[in-house]
Amino acid sequence: MSTASPALTSATPAPALLTREHVLRALKQLAREGRPLPPGTVYELVYRGRRYPPRAVAERAYRLATGNAEARWPRPAGTPTNAVLERLDFTISTRRPVLTPGSATDGEEADQQQAEDLYTGLPPAAETRLKPSRAAEPVVAYAAPAYSGEEALAELFISEADLDAALAGLQRRRNLLLQGPPGTGKTFLARRLAWLRLGARDESRIELVQFHPSYGYEDFMLGFRPDAQGRFHLVPGVLPLLCQRAAADPTRPYFLLIDEVNRGNVPRIFGELLLLLEADKRGPAHALRLPYAPAEAPRFFVPENLYVIGTLNLADRSLSPLDYALRRRFAFVALGPQFGPPLRQFLAARQVPAALSEQLCTRMAALNQTIADDPELGPDFEIGHSYFCQPPAQPEQAAAWLRLIFEQEIGPLLADYWREQPATAAAQLRKLLA
Repeated sequence: MSTASPALTSATPAPALLTREHVLRALKQLAREGRPLPPGTVYELVYRGRRYPPRAVAERAYRLATGNAEARWPRPAGTPTNAVLERLDFTISTRRPVLTPGSATDGEEADQQQAEDLYTGLPPAAETRLKPSRAAEPVVAYAAPAYSGEEALAELFISEADLDAALAGLQRRRNLLLQGPPGTGKTFLARRLAWLRLGARDESRIELVQFHPSYGYEDFMLGFRPDAQGRFHLVPGVLPLLCQRAAADPTRPYFLLIDEVNRGNVPRIFGELLLLLEADKRGPAHALRLPYAPAEAPRFFVPENLYVIGTLNLADRSLSPLDYALRRRFAFVALGPQFGPPLRQFLAARQVPAALSEQLCTRMAALNQTIADDPELGPDFEIGHSYFCQPPAQPEQAAAWLRLIFEQEIGPLLADYWREQPATAAAQLRKLLA
């Protein structure tokens, strides 16, 4: 929009005058009217179980605040509008588009619009909407708390050199896989690597998904899904929506965190993403046409500012080996159990008695050595330190806390490890509890 509308004159109050009461009145009006609103493309305002497009709500509230029924909300959709509403204690969530019968987006026209929206760049009209008018205030960013390397090292049980190496692999390949036995803090580290790259605890630029045997291409990329009346519509998955957000904000990084990557059928889930994930295959020049997308729909690409971090649990026997085509597109970082000085210092800072911390670390190190030496198990089945990272607040409760973890969490895991040798599992548990 190159010129300011009549509603955006110097006499118009600034958006800072907007109050929570104005927004509540706007929501009540919208609920009473019952008219269908255009759906939010990425975000929704959630209030009392109902969902509203944030910018439409903000504009209605702005008109109430200014007393001008024709006033135009001067901020673009997305982060600038969301930040104002969140400061007024309203909940903004990421929208997962599912078409409902009878809505304004139902039918063939909606299918076509959904297909067009899969393009990760913005269509010309949307690009125009994202440019503030000359009368609009500067864009307001989310006030996410800063996050530094010092903070990361204080809560991670890895060395500075290992942390730097993981960040270097992520920067080089743009795709990183954290692999290790259960309980080694893979997901915990994945989120903190994203925060370090973002420079803040900015959850608005992070999307987390978990793969499982029922997860498919239709959930991750694009597919047809039924509505309440049994009619099928083309619906984008997690990745195209995140790519669209990243492409609209090219100067800042965005992250996709995939938990338990190898629990899903990776080749089927990823599809053409196996090619587009490569660091040198990013951007519009390498765009591909998605299988379900109409011929007239723009091609899909992964923007250069999107990073992917996945986690792999090496001890799950139900999983097949990771696809080699995927392996060569990721840098790998191996994580192992940490029952050394970092864990002792962590427990000491939380007032766990030194004798109990020593007992915990010594016995778990001995158990992991037994597991690693077992030819039917091996190092991939060692038990990580994450089981012991939430000690009780009262030091006198630490002994009971540790015993319950051994009995209720470690014991059943050992019984599963030595399913055909129950006496071995029982003997190892007795050593822990001695």
